[in-house]
Amino acid sequence: MQQHEVVIIGGGPAGLTAGIYTSRYGLDTLLLERGLYGGQIVNARLVDNYPGFPDGVSGMDLGQLFYNQALKFGLKMETVDVTGFIASDRGFILKTEDEEISARAVIIATGADYQKLNVDGESRLTGRGVSYCATCDGFLFRGKDVAVVGGGDTAATDALELSEHAAAVYLIHRRNQLRAAEINQRHVFAQPKIQMVWDSVVEKIEGQDKVTNLKVKNVKSGDSSSLNVDGVFVAIGLLPNNGLFKGIVDIDAAGNIVTDDMMRTSRPGIFAAGDIRRNSPRQVSAAVGDGATAAKSVFSFLREGA
Repeated sequence: MQQHEVVIIGGGPAGLTAGIYTSRYGLDTLLLERGLYGGQIVNARLVDNYPGFPDGVSGMDLGQLFYNQALKFGLKMETVDVTGFIASDRGFILKTEDEEISARAVIIATGADYQKLNVDGESRLTGRGVSYCATCDGFLFRGKDVAVVGGGDTAATDALELSEHAAAVYLIHRRNQLRAAEINQRHVFAQPKIQMVWDSVVEKIEGQDKVTNLKVKNVKSGDSSSLNVDGVFVAIGLLPNNGLFKGIVDIDAAGNIVTDDMMRTSRPGIFAAGDIRRNSPRQVSAAVGDGATAAKSVFSFLREGA
């Protein structure tokens, strides 16, 4: 069995930053990532709101830079899926398909997955007009026509943000009224660039190398139509990757892990950072701050008993 002082679960910006800091603190740290290092940001074609890159940087390149810097400071990393998690007063056991790993402290940086439409063309055109982050990609569609799918606060605020860049924004919702807060609804209805597409769902996203149009079905009439757009922003929710930790740490109604301002969870020795925690703004810069804070808290817990 491997034994480490700290195990970080998740190799996005929060997890990698935490690993950089715990390694600099001299803590024996292992980071476990099941997929691509860099997290969700690797899907962004261009990130122009991360400090230090005035001309922007691709999400893939930014993720690689995080990874390279973590390696430089000696962070040990393994590409493996964590399948089980056991907490006890003596520490924590993480299970993978091949082994068990013990840790005195754990940083959860598993993030959240964007809920997908699961329609033809969505996966193939992700990053080529299909996006899940208006803040990240909205500026790419200046003067173009785009669609937003959803009816909650995220969809409403995404539509409003996109209206600052796009020529027209079609807000597609399967019902005939939004679920967003009243103030957001008022702003949406007052914005002339935003056109509502009520009682409708996206059946297919079409295009060869980039999005060119959507096949939209009216759920009441059953009629289908084509909507010509250059991009589609999916805003139907997030699925926090919290399955391993239910019953171990406090989780809110939305599935996010509850932490204090030092990233401590309800269970001593377990910390959470990035998109998985409650009230995360889900931006790279915030995730980096969370990771650094979590690392400082881990150091205090292990070395100072705080």
